[in-house]
Parts: sequence; C-alpha cells; structure tokens
Amino acid sequence: MKLGNDHLTVDVKGPVLSCVLNRPDALNAFSNQMITGLQEALEEAERNDEVKVVILSGAGRSFSAGGDVKTMGTASAEHLYNHIGVLNQLILKIKDLAKPVVAVVHGYAAGAGFNLALACDQILAAEKSKFVLSFAQVGLVSDGGGHYFLSKLIGPYRAKELLFHGEPIPVETAVEWGMVNRVFPLGELEEEAMNYALRLSKGPGRAMGMMKKIVDQADKSDLATILEQERITQTMMAATEDHKEGVQAFKEKRRPNFIGN
Repeated sequence: MKLGNDHLTVDVKGPVLSCVLNRPDALNAFSNQMITGLQEALEEAERNDEVKVVILSGAGRSFSAGGDVKTMGTASAEHLYNHIGVLNQLILKIKDLAKPVVAVVHGYAAGAGFNLALACDQILAAEKSKFVLSFAQVGLVSDGGGHYFLSKLIGPYRAKELLFHGEPIPVETAVEWGMVNRVFPLGELEEEAMNYALRLSKGPGRAMGMMKKIVDQADKSDLATILEQERITQTMMAATEDHKEGVQAFKEKRRPNFIGN
C-alpha cells in the first residue's frame, strides 16, 4: 500500500512512521486529501508491528494553519459538517492508537492545527514557535477537540481566554502551561525529534500503549475505576516477555531490549 499523497508525505524510518503535512504554500492548511492520508497512515501504524512511534510535522514555514481560510464561507453546511466529521475521526484515531504519536511544531500551530498537535501524546517545539486558536476572529468555535483538550490541560479559565481572544501565545507560555514537552533550536528540531522518537521506540510498546489509554481515560473516570483498571492491566503486563526482559536487565545492570510483547 502506497502511503501519502500530494498533501502529505509519509516515510517509515525503522520503527518510526513520519508524517509531514505538505501544503507549505498554504501553511499546511487542512484539506480532505491531507486528513484522509493521515488517517490511512495511522491505520498502517496500527497494523504494522515494526512501527513503534508516529511523528507528525509540517513542511515549510509552519506546522499548520488549521482550516483553510481561503475556502471559508464558500462550502455548504452539509460539506462543512462532513468535513469536520472526517477530522473528528482522525482525532479519535490518534487517541485510540496504542502507540505514541509525537507532534513536532515549528512556526505557527493555529486553529485546528493547534488542536491536531494537542491530540498527540507529546509535543516537541522549536524556539520562537507560537500557538493560537483564531476561531473567534472569524466568528467560529473551535473544532478538532480544542475545547476538550484545553480544558483538560490548562483548565477552563485559561482555555476560555485562548478561545475568546484568539491571540498567539509563545512557546515559553505553552511550556509553562504544560502543553509542550521539549523545546529545541529550529535547526536542531528535526534531528532531535527523530532521536526522541527512537528513544520512545525502544520502550515496552504494549505497556506504553496501555499507559496512554489509562491516562487518557483518567479525567473521565473516578479513582476507584482507574485503580481497578491499573490492577487488571498490571496483571496482564506481568505475564509479558517485556516484563521478564526488564527484570532480567535490571538484575544484570544493563539496558532492557524490549520487543513490545
């Protein structure tokens, strides 16, 4: 199966599946072609046991401008409704994928582009990058899960400040508010992101997938439910080859060689 298209470059580099949003002349604004390509790439990552981590970045000057302003106001209600439905399926696929998805942001992550990054499990960003939800400036509400992700990450008051005002925040603020994991100089971002992904790929894949699931469900569950989920999952993980290898490596004072099973 050929992955990628004119608006999305996909490359498998060992255990890392790399997706690059590729509409640089439009600041990587979303298109149906881009979104469906990403969906297909994530489905391949799900099927392919050799793929351990997915990284998502943007070509050109910015990560993504989100929705294409040039086409706003021209689509029918039915088309817009269906388009957002396709975007929603993509966001859900990122969250459902039992493998880490890492957003690599430079320039601007704006609108639904910002929300796409927030849907990922980690965000690495370049110095001087900025994040903005500009929906209010064009009389719209956030889509792509922005209300959900921001409320969960930074609380309702800061979330509403970003949504109401639509003003960019610098990467330093994004780090302070817990939205960005690491910041690198722009010239080092691509290499550092790949190194970061490769380090993740050497982890216990099955256990990491379960950690992702439990963390993402934590805010929707009570403590008793999470405790029971941890108990059941831990019992399952204790029977895996990765657990056996981890214990043996600890005893032998060496790095474990996890295989994801």
